[in-house]
Amino acid sequence: MDLNIAYCSDKYQYTMGKSFFDSGMKDKRAVFNLFYRKAPDTNNWAVVSGVTEVLEVIKGLNCKDEHFFEQFLPGEEYKEVRKYFANMKFTGNVYAMREGEIAFPTQPIITIEAPIIEGQVLETPLLSIMNHQMAVATKASRVTRSTTKPVSEFGSRRAHGPWAAIYGGKAAFIGGCANSSNIISGTKFGFPPTGTMAHSYVTSFGCSIKGEFTAFDTYIKTHKSEVLILLIDTYDTLKCGIKNAIKAFKENGIDDNYPYGYGVRLDSGDLTYLSVKCREMLDEAGLYKCKIFATNALDEYLITELERQGCKVDSYGVGDAIATSKHNPCFGNVYKLVQVDDNPVLKRSEDRIKLINPGFQITYRIIQNGKFKVDVTCLRGDNLSKAIESNKTITLRDERDRFKSMTFNEGKYEYRTLQEQIVKDGEVIYQDISIQEKQNYYKDNLSHLDDTQKRLINPHYYKCDISDALYDLKNSLIDNLVKEIEQL
Repeated sequence: MDLNIAYCSDKYQYTMGKSFFDSGMKDKRAVFNLFYRKAPDTNNWAVVSGVTEVLEVIKGLNCKDEHFFEQFLPGEEYKEVRKYFANMKFTGNVYAMREGEIAFPTQPIITIEAPIIEGQVLETPLLSIMNHQMAVATKASRVTRSTTKPVSEFGSRRAHGPWAAIYGGKAAFIGGCANSSNIISGTKFGFPPTGTMAHSYVTSFGCSIKGEFTAFDTYIKTHKSEVLILLIDTYDTLKCGIKNAIKAFKENGIDDNYPYGYGVRLDSGDLTYLSVKCREMLDEAGLYKCKIFATNALDEYLITELERQGCKVDSYGVGDAIATSKHNPCFGNVYKLVQVDDNPVLKRSEDRIKLINPGFQITYRIIQNGKFKVDVTCLRGDNLSKAIESNKTITLRDERDRFKSMTFNEGKYEYRTLQEQIVKDGEVIYQDISIQEKQNYYKDNLSHLDDTQKRLINPHYYKCDISDALYDLKNSLIDNLVKEIEQL
C-alpha cells in the first residue's frame, strides 16, 4: 500500500473541500497558522522539528488518481470534486520556523497562504508531523539539559510504531541527543546509530558466571576496532558482572590505550551506588578511561537526582521518556484559519485559551547584548513591523497588562524574523541543511536564552507580545462578535 503522507488526513478535510468547491470558494485566498497554546511539561518553550517532512506532504499532493478518492468520497455527487482533488497541486506560499528554532506559545510556527481548499486539506498531516516531532524534540531538550553528559535516544521499541521511531530519532537529535539507536533514523538523516548489547546476548552463552565471561570475551573478539560496551547487570553487577568485564578487557588487551573507546553499561539497581563502586573497581584495575553508561527508565528528573547524589555515570541512554514524550505525549499544535482574502478571522470559543490571533502575521525576535529579550508577533507590514525592520525605537506593550511595556531605542537592538519562506507559488525554495547543522542551530539558540529561562522546573517567564495593530484588530473582531451575539 502506498503510504503517501500527504493523504494521512481526516475525511472531513475533503468533505469541507467539496463545500468550498461547490460554492465557488475554492480559490479564495486563505491564511492558516500552525501554532501551539501551551508548552509541555513545565517548559516555557518548545523545539521546532518536522518542517522537512511538511515539505514532503506538500510535494505529495497531486499523486493520487480518482479511484483513490472514490474510496471515501463515493457517489455521483462527488464526481466533479474527485476530479479536482486528483489534479490538485499546491500553488500557495509557506512560511516556517527553522528546525532547531525555539518557539513560544501562540507564535505561528508554520503559515500557509494558499487557495482555501489547498490550505484546508493540509491541516491533519501537518499537525500529525509537527505534534509528534516537536513533542520528542522538546522532551529531548529537557533530558539533555538535565546533564552535561552525552544522552543517546534508545526508544524505538517504545515508540508508537516504526514511523514514529524513525522520525523520533531525528527529532531527538535536533533536541540535543548525541545519537539514536535506530538504524533507519541514523542512515536517513546522517548521524551514526549506536547501541550496546541485550541481556539475551549474555544469557545465550549459558546461564552461568562462566557464560557471562564467554559472552564478554566473544563480543570483544568479534568487535575489535569498535566501541566496546559490556552489559554487566545480567546476574549480579558487583559480584560477577564488573569483574568479568574487567577480566575480559584485560585478557583481550583492552586498556586506556584502546583508541575506539570502551566501557560498561548499568541497566538496573541503584545506579548511583553501583556506578560509584564500579568506578572504584575499574580504577583499581587501571582502567581509568573505561566509561560507565547508564540506562533503565531514565528521564530528566531521574538524571538530575543521580547527579545530585554523586553518580559516576559518563553517559546515559534514554528510551520511552524521549521517544513517547512520556510525561506529555500529546503536543498541542493547532492549525487555524486567520484570514480569508483580505478579511481577518478568528476563533473566539468558550475557553479563553482557545482565542486566536487573526490576520497574516510575522514574528520578530528582539536581541540585545547577545541575549533574546522578547518576541513580538505583528501583522505583516503594520507600523511596528516597519519600525523593527528599520531598526527604529520601538515600545512593546504586554497584551494582558497594557501598562507594562518595554522600549528598545533606535540602533540599540538586533532582530530576526522567526519564519522564512520555504515554498513560493507552489515551488519549494527551501535549502535543507544537515541534521548536525539543525542541532547546532538549536544549541546556539539555547545559548542566547537566560539561564533562568532554561530551568527544568519553574523557568523564568520569557516575554512574548503582539503589536498594537494586532491587539486592536483582535479586540475589534471580538467586540463586533459580542455585539452581534447580544442582539440575538
